[in-house]
Formats: sequence, C-alpha cells, structure tokens
Amino acid sequence: LLFGILTQVLLSNQVATGLALTLFGLGLSALIGQSYSGKSAGTFPRLVGSVDIMAVLAVAAAVAIGWALTRTRAGLVLRAIGENHDAAHAVGLDVVRVRLLAIAFGGAMAGIGGAYLSLVQTPFWVERMTAGRGWIALALVVFAAWRPMRVLVGAYLFGGISILQLHAQGLGLAIDAQILSMLPYLATIIVLVVISHDRWKSRLDAPASLGKVFYAPA
Repeated sequence: LLFGILTQVLLSNQVATGLALTLFGLGLSALIGQSYSGKSAGTFPRLVGSVDIMAVLAVAAAVAIGWALTRTRAGLVLRAIGENHDAAHAVGLDVVRVRLLAIAFGGAMAGIGGAYLSLVQTPFWVERMTAGRGWIALALVVFAAWRPMRVLVGAYLFGGISILQLHAQGLGLAIDAQILSMLPYLATIIVLVVISHDRWKSRLDAPASLGKVFYAPA
C-alpha cells in the first residue's frame, strides 16, 4: 500500500521506489525481528503427510484469482486499466483507486508467502530468510504471461529446481549443488533483462500500461 501511494498518488518512479522499499523492508524486518531470530514457531497442522492447508489454499487462490480476472466485472475493469489507463479513465473508471486496491492485494498475498516461510516451511525466523525469492516471484509472473494458473505451474517448476539442489548428491548428479542453487536466480535475471526491452513486452502479453505513470487530467 505504501508503494501504491508513492507511485500512484505521489507519482514517484516505480522502479526506484520498488528498490528503495525493498531495502527498507530488509532493514525494518531485521530490526523488528531481532528478538525472534532463531526461535521456533511450533509445528503447523498438516492435512495429509507433508501437505499443509496453506499449500491447498495457494492452489485455490490461483484458481479463484484466474476466475475473477476473466469472469467478473472487477476483473474486467482491472484488465482494462492495465491495458489502457487513459481509455479506462475516459469511460469513468477510477484508475488510481483500482490500482491502489490491486497493489494492496498483491502485497497482502506476498505477505502471506513470507509468513509461510517462517511459520510453516522452516518454521523459524532468521534475517534475510527470503533469500531473494521475491525476485523469483516477479520472474514467474512474466514466465506465465500474467496468467494465474500458469504462475502456479511455474511456481512448482521453480520449486522443483530449488528442491533438486538439496538432493543433488543423493541423486548422483555430477553437478555442484551451488550451481543448481543458482538456476532459479539466473532464470530471474534473464527474464528481467528480456522484459526491459519494449519489443518483448508485447510478445509476452504484458499489460500495455505496465510501469507507466497515470496522469489524471485536471
């Protein structure tokens, strides 16, 4: 929401603001989390074997968001603003308000992902435990061409690569585990470089107004 206010209301540069808030968040979490570092959060309830309720809800969320984007008026409005915010404003849509709500929702989902790391997957908190996974999430969106169900598939592929590094020796692979651990991040860098060129955005079905500042007529 803070990112939304800075970029949509105060019209700050979106890339610079994102980087600044990333660094701010790392420092703030380290400060607040000092007293929690290394402490266990206890065992999270499991449904079947190693499957927990959050994993099930993640799949359900992808399906629900995909349905909402394509089958509801709110989804149509959001997609219209993403494609052409000037045209959307011309027909009476509140571009800034819709963008703020969408950004807040995305931030909330990212927060749930972060909570999952420290409460379910690990479960304990240490500084910088996300290890750049947020950038991988950004790359997944591009890989999936902004489609929720494809994001779900991509997430499992990236997750599989991450798990593979942990079992490389057991599988008998003659590849250093460090090289395997780099693969998700190398893929992220490649994707970010590719989408930095405008000619690739259209090929990847990126929203036409992605990253563009909306100036509401006086």
